[in-house]
Amino acid sequence: MKSTCIVFYILLLFAPALSAQNNPITRFDDGWTFHKGGAQGAETAGFDDSKWRKVDLPHDWSIEDLQGTHSPFHRDAISQANVGFTTGGSGWYRKTFTVDPAMKGKKLHLQFDGVYMNADVWVNGYHLGNHPYGYTGFIFDLTDDIKFDKPNIVAVEVKNEGVNSRWYAGSGIYRHV
Repeated sequence: MKSTCIVFYILLLFAPALSAQNNPITRFDDGWTFHKGGAQGAETAGFDDSKWRKVDLPHDWSIEDLQGTHSPFHRDAISQANVGFTTGGSGWYRKTFTVDPAMKGKKLHLQFDGVYMNADVWVNGYHLGNHPYGYTGFIFDLTDDIKFDKPNIVAVEVKNEGVNSRWYAGSGIYRHV
Protein backbone atom coordinates (compact mmCIF):
# COMPACT_ATOMS: atom_id res chain seq x y z
CA MET A 1 0.00 0.00 0.00
CA LYS A 2 1.55 3.28 -1.10
CA SER A 3 0.58 6.70 0.09
CA THR A 4 0.21 9.56 -2.35
CA CYS A 5 0.96 12.26 0.19
CA ILE A 6 4.04 12.88 2.30
CA VAL A 7 3.23 10.89 5.42
CA PHE A 8 4.81 8.01 7.36
CA TYR A 9 3.22 4.87 8.71
CA ILE A 10 4.12 1.40 9.90
CA LEU A 11 1.92 -1.43 8.81
CA LEU A 12 1.77 -4.83 10.37
CA LEU A 13 0.66 -7.23 7.70
CA PHE A 14 -0.77 -10.41 9.18
CA ALA A 15 -1.40 -13.44 6.97
CA PRO A 16 0.14 -15.49 4.22
CA ALA A 17 -2.86 -15.05 1.90
CA LEU A 18 -2.93 -12.33 -0.74
CA SER A 19 -6.53 -11.18 -0.46
CA ALA A 20 -7.37 -8.05 1.53
CA GLN A 21 -9.90 -9.95 3.66
CA ASN A 22 -7.23 -12.41 4.80
CA ASN A 23 -4.47 -9.84 5.05
CA PRO A 24 -5.48 -7.31 7.73
CA ILE A 25 -3.39 -4.18 8.01
CA THR A 26 -2.83 -2.29 11.24
CA ARG A 27 -1.76 1.32 10.85
CA PHE A 28 0.77 2.39 13.48
CA ASP A 29 0.68 6.18 13.07
CA ASP A 30 -0.46 7.05 16.59
CA GLY A 31 1.17 6.77 19.98
CA TRP A 32 4.91 7.04 19.33
CA THR A 33 7.56 8.59 21.52
CA PHE A 34 10.30 10.75 19.98
CA HIS A 35 13.69 12.05 21.04
CA LYS A 36 15.89 14.28 18.90
CA GLY A 37 19.56 13.41 19.29
CA GLY A 38 21.39 10.33 20.49
CA ALA A 39 19.88 7.93 23.00
CA GLN A 40 22.26 5.13 23.94
CA GLY A 41 20.38 1.88 24.53
CA ALA A 42 17.08 3.14 23.04
CA GLU A 43 16.87 0.02 20.87
CA THR A 44 16.48 -2.22 23.95
CA ALA A 45 13.07 -3.25 25.24
CA GLY A 46 13.75 -2.05 28.79
CA PHE A 47 14.78 1.49 27.81
CA ASP A 48 12.80 4.21 29.61
CA ASP A 49 11.29 6.60 27.06
CA SER A 50 8.66 7.99 29.44
CA LYS A 51 10.16 11.51 29.29
CA TRP A 52 10.27 11.55 25.50
CA ARG A 53 7.84 13.67 23.55
CA LYS A 54 4.62 11.99 22.34
CA VAL A 55 4.14 12.22 18.57
CA ASP A 56 1.89 10.79 15.91
CA LEU A 57 3.15 10.03 12.44
CA PRO A 58 3.88 11.42 9.97
CA HIS A 59 6.50 13.46 11.81
CA ASP A 60 9.36 15.60 10.49
CA TRP A 61 11.52 17.29 13.07
CA SER A 62 13.34 19.37 10.43
CA ILE A 63 10.31 21.56 9.88
CA GLU A 64 9.42 22.07 13.54
CA ASP A 65 10.16 25.47 15.02
CA LEU A 66 13.57 25.57 16.67
CA GLN A 67 13.54 26.19 20.41
CA GLY A 68 13.13 29.89 21.19
CA THR A 69 12.16 30.78 17.61
CA HIS A 70 9.15 30.81 15.35
CA SER A 71 11.04 29.17 12.50
CA PRO A 72 12.50 25.79 11.51
CA PHE A 73 15.38 27.48 9.68
CA HIS A 74 18.88 28.17 10.98
CA ARG A 75 21.74 29.82 9.12
CA ASP A 76 24.22 27.37 10.71
CA ALA A 77 22.30 24.22 9.68
CA ILE A 78 24.77 21.41 8.96
CA SER A 79 24.08 21.26 5.20
CA GLN A 80 23.04 24.89 4.82
CA ALA A 81 21.41 25.73 1.44
CA ASN A 82 21.54 22.06 0.37
CA VAL A 83 18.65 21.35 2.75
CA GLY A 84 17.00 24.75 2.80
CA PHE A 85 18.73 25.66 6.09
CA THR A 86 16.68 23.10 8.04
CA THR A 87 18.35 21.05 10.75
CA GLY A 88 19.07 17.39 10.32
CA GLY A 89 20.82 15.17 12.82
CA SER A 90 19.66 12.01 14.54
CA GLY A 91 16.40 11.10 16.18
CA TRP A 92 14.73 8.12 17.81
CA TYR A 93 11.15 6.84 17.62
CA ARG A 94 9.68 4.13 19.83
CA LYS A 95 6.28 2.45 20.02
CA THR A 96 4.87 -0.23 22.32
CA PHE A 97 2.23 -2.59 20.93
CA THR A 98 0.67 -5.99 21.61
CA VAL A 99 -0.10 -8.72 19.06
CA ASP A 100 -3.10 -10.99 19.57
CA PRO A 101 -2.10 -14.65 20.17
CA ALA A 102 -4.50 -15.59 17.34
CA MET A 103 -1.80 -14.25 14.99
CA LYS A 104 0.62 -17.06 15.92
CA GLY A 105 1.66 -19.02 12.86
CA LYS A 106 1.03 -16.08 10.50
CA LYS A 107 3.64 -13.96 8.77
CA LEU A 108 4.08 -10.51 10.31
CA HIS A 109 5.79 -7.67 8.47
CA LEU A 110 6.65 -4.14 9.42
CA GLN A 111 6.28 -1.82 6.41
CA PHE A 112 7.67 1.70 6.30
CA ASP A 113 6.55 3.89 3.42
CA GLY A 114 9.17 6.55 4.07
CA VAL A 115 11.87 7.38 6.59
CA TYR A 116 14.32 10.15 5.81
CA MET A 117 16.90 8.74 6.06
CA ASN A 118 19.35 6.00 7.06
CA ALA A 119 16.96 4.16 9.35
CA ASP A 120 17.88 1.33 11.71
CA VAL A 121 14.93 -0.69 13.02
CA TRP A 122 14.71 -2.96 16.08
CA VAL A 123 11.90 -5.07 17.53
CA ASN A 124 12.28 -6.16 21.14
CA GLY A 125 15.98 -5.34 21.03
CA TYR A 126 16.62 -7.41 17.88
CA HIS A 127 18.07 -5.44 14.96
CA LEU A 128 15.84 -6.09 11.95
CA GLY A 129 18.07 -4.11 9.61
CA ASN A 130 19.03 -0.79 8.07
CA HIS A 131 17.51 1.09 5.16
CA PRO A 132 19.86 3.88 4.05
CA TYR A 133 17.79 5.49 1.32
CA GLY A 134 15.17 8.07 2.29
CA TYR A 135 12.99 8.01 -0.82
CA THR A 136 11.79 4.42 -0.86
CA GLY A 137 9.59 2.27 1.31
CA PHE A 138 10.88 -0.92 2.91
CA ILE A 139 9.63 -3.98 4.77
CA PHE A 140 11.09 -6.16 7.51
CA ASP A 141 9.83 -9.62 8.48
CA LEU A 142 9.33 -9.68 12.24
CA THR A 143 7.52 -13.02 12.51
CA ASP A 144 10.25 -14.64 14.61
CA ASP A 145 10.80 -11.62 16.88
CA ILE A 146 7.26 -10.93 18.17
CA LYS A 147 5.91 -11.84 21.60
CA PHE A 148 2.22 -12.65 21.56
CA ASP A 149 -0.17 -11.18 24.14
CA LYS A 150 2.75 -9.27 25.73
CA PRO A 151 4.17 -5.80 25.03
CA ASN A 152 6.51 -5.47 22.06
CA ILE A 153 8.75 -2.50 21.34
CA VAL A 154 9.63 -1.07 17.92
CA ALA A 155 12.58 1.33 17.97
CA VAL A 156 13.68 3.32 14.95
CA GLU A 157 16.85 5.41 14.78
CA VAL A 158 16.84 7.97 11.97
CA LYS A 159 20.08 9.62 10.86
CA ASN A 160 19.92 12.58 8.49
CA GLU A 161 23.43 13.96 8.68
CA GLY A 162 25.50 15.77 6.09
CA VAL A 163 24.77 16.78 2.52
CA ASN A 164 21.56 15.54 0.94
CA SER A 165 20.40 15.36 -2.64
CA ARG A 166 17.56 17.88 -2.52
CA TRP A 167 17.14 21.44 -1.32
CA TYR A 168 14.83 20.31 1.46
CA ALA A 169 15.46 16.99 3.14
CA GLY A 170 13.10 16.33 6.00
CA SER A 171 14.15 14.31 8.98
CA GLY A 172 12.10 11.56 10.51
CA ILE A 173 9.36 9.13 9.75
CA TYR A 174 7.57 11.20 7.17
CA ARG A 175 5.24 8.56 5.75
CA HIS A 176 2.84 6.05 7.25
CA VAL A 177 3.95 2.92 9.08
